[in-house]
Amino acid sequence: MSTLEIRNLQVTVETETGTKEILRGVDLTVKSGETHAIMGPNGSGKSTLAYSIAGHPKYTVTGGTVTLDGEDVLAMKVDERARAGLFLAMQYPVEVPGVTVSNFLRTAKTAIDGEAPKLRTWVKDMKSAMGELRMDPAFAERNVNEGFSGGEKKRHEILQMELLRPKVAILDETDSGLDVDALRVVSEGVNRVKDNTDVGVLLITHYTRILRYIKPDFVHVFVDGKIVEEGGSELADRLEAEGYDRYVGASA
Repeated sequence: MSTLEIRNLQVTVETETGTKEILRGVDLTVKSGETHAIMGPNGSGKSTLAYSIAGHPKYTVTGGTVTLDGEDVLAMKVDERARAGLFLAMQYPVEVPGVTVSNFLRTAKTAIDGEAPKLRTWVKDMKSAMGELRMDPAFAERNVNEGFSGGEKKRHEILQMELLRPKVAILDETDSGLDVDALRVVSEGVNRVKDNTDVGVLLITHYTRILRYIKPDFVHVFVDGKIVEEGGSELADRLEAEGYDRYVGASA
């Protein structure tokens, strides 16, 4: 069992007009096998939460703690957080020219495990995972995300998650830009990883459509840099019907 524990997390970012507070005291616990959906309007700080946990230098943590299995995540460098078992699927995955998908994934796997996977087993596992995600095997020899469509980039993110087997996966708006078929394939990939590894999932989204495929155990409404309501999957259904106006108005 692994546990990601966030307590009173406060984060700022520098803007043209000065320092802006984004997260205003976030409390959240994600355990192995759990799926937590973070939902909220644009600009509420959902992605800031994801990138702050991952260690993006743009964001400054001014208060609070983040621990993974009792270890201080905020004291770790970005690569140390990944090795510890944190995984971030980005909303806008970056291109890495000159590095093939195959080399990228095997290098990452080696860094996490401390030794290179056996080549024959690795190739078999990667081909199997790509097949499940309906990715052309030729993608393995293409440069990371270079020339990939939005859907292909998101499938590649889930491919990483499946092969690297993290303790906690943070999925930042993985559903954005996906058509119905791609959404189903990506969601099935997340569910498959959950079934095989018992990973804890923190799923950040605006909409409930991905929650039709990935069933959340907990739903957290995020407004103005903090969690304003929590519940089960029924809360997502209510948000679908009512939207966020009641929360935004109360916050204002």
